[in-house]
Amino acid sequence: MHDPRAITSVLLDGQSLTLESFVAVARYHAQVRLAPEAMEALVRSRALAEKIAGDGRVAYGITTGFGDFATVAVSEDMSSQLSTNLILSHCTGTGDPYSEEEARGMMLLRANALCRGISGVRPVLVEMLVEMLNKNVVPYIPQTGSLGASGDLAPLSHMGLVLLGRGQAWYKGELLSGREAMERAGIPVLDTLVSKEGLGITNGTCAMTSVGALHLYDTILSARMADLIASLTLTALTGQLDAFQERMHTVRGHKGQIRVAKNMRLLTEGCEILQKAQGLRVQDAYALRCIPQVHGAIRDALAFVREKVEIELNAVTDNPLLFPEDEAVISGGNFHGEPMALPFDFLGIACSEIASISERRIERMVNAALSNGLTRFLTTEGGVNSGFMIVQYTAASMASENKVLAHPASVDTIPSSANQEDFVSMGTTAARKAGTILENTRSVLAYELLTACQAIDIRRRVGGCGTGLSPIGEAVYALVREKVDFMEVDRELWPDIRAVEALVRSEALNDLLERMVPDFE
Repeated sequence: MHDPRAITSVLLDGQSLTLESFVAVARYHAQVRLAPEAMEALVRSRALAEKIAGDGRVAYGITTGFGDFATVAVSEDMSSQLSTNLILSHCTGTGDPYSEEEARGMMLLRANALCRGISGVRPVLVEMLVEMLNKNVVPYIPQTGSLGASGDLAPLSHMGLVLLGRGQAWYKGELLSGREAMERAGIPVLDTLVSKEGLGITNGTCAMTSVGALHLYDTILSARMADLIASLTLTALTGQLDAFQERMHTVRGHKGQIRVAKNMRLLTEGCEILQKAQGLRVQDAYALRCIPQVHGAIRDALAFVREKVEIELNAVTDNPLLFPEDEAVISGGNFHGEPMALPFDFLGIACSEIASISERRIERMVNAALSNGLTRFLTTEGGVNSGFMIVQYTAASMASENKVLAHPASVDTIPSSANQEDFVSMGTTAARKAGTILENTRSVLAYELLTACQAIDIRRRVGGCGTGLSPIGEAVYALVREKVDFMEVDRELWPDIRAVEALVRSEALNDLLERMVPDFE
């Protein structure tokens, strides 16, 4: 993966966004510029929209109402009110707001889609969105309220309010009225939208794609961390390395499996404990032996989701679309979220599996019947001390919750707009719950890392297999021990857990991998 933190500027042309450049803008505030050809396309597209309105051609959302009101004609002199009313009437979201990076991602994706020049909006809309990104004016967008079908109508309407000086937005950490936030940033607001611009703002999958893309990026990082953390658990449990031989995996042929097996060989290279432990048993339990098969399948799933997300990052998803080459106006369904709903459900399922197998490895470390010689619950004096007993309980709770959340949102639909919009995607729900699964999963990985370091110390005390870890294992162990001491006797564990959770959620472990294991994939 390219590091988004290294990207400082992104050129928008409607076709070139990658996952990393998206994250660079949404999360790390890379500056945004508009490609000259994008501005030219916007001018051509707007001219066609004005011609259609002036000629009185029947065109959805330009000379007609919306949804079930598509049969109602709207005169040219009312077209601006039509567009503005769309924003005012559709801002019906509720619940906690999307995060700053999620809202920034929505603005970026809307600007990028409009850059293609087939949406019929004025260039000023795109220029305003870019200026809001560069000056970090962030609309307050409630999370709940999208069916993911006629686009993310409610969330994107809340975003559009700020262009009109309405709604609310954050500026320099303060939640203000939309008008005041824009005034403080020096961005003039619009008095009104004009024909087609209401649809140009709200019709699209920008909310679900922004949320899902950010969760995808973090899940990819979590999958990398899962390999690293699993290598420490493998060491603590004196795992058998034959299961990671290259030829074992090439004969099956799955790319993710081959990649993870290679990673496990790299991560355990030079580990004294593992070298001395070889031959202690014929084979290990699945949670160790099948790390390449399980983690590898997750990698392949994430590669599929990434492919779909990177298409959508550059997709035009409003309706109707205007094609200047032959002045065609085509009504269709590019706003429908199904192409994202299924991948985001798959993202949640894949992420859930990271936690599920991680929790099983925790159980093996704390259960003396399964740990190949470690003490019960990794205590030095059991009975009076419970050690890591409840660490596994909590990990099991989160892994179990993930299984409930992994039920696909995309299999549900509720008709809307008087049954005109009779099959919806629930893609935004799929993206949002993938985020909850991700947070649980990162916590479970932190619990495994904390447990593995305790288990390694116990293994060293038990003896019989030496004390040395692989170079990367020693570096990770040292990083954890800088924050959390070995638990000799019971103490409050929550500060230790929070410290390691923060470590896993940071990019410190990934940076360590990049520096010490450059061939890690």
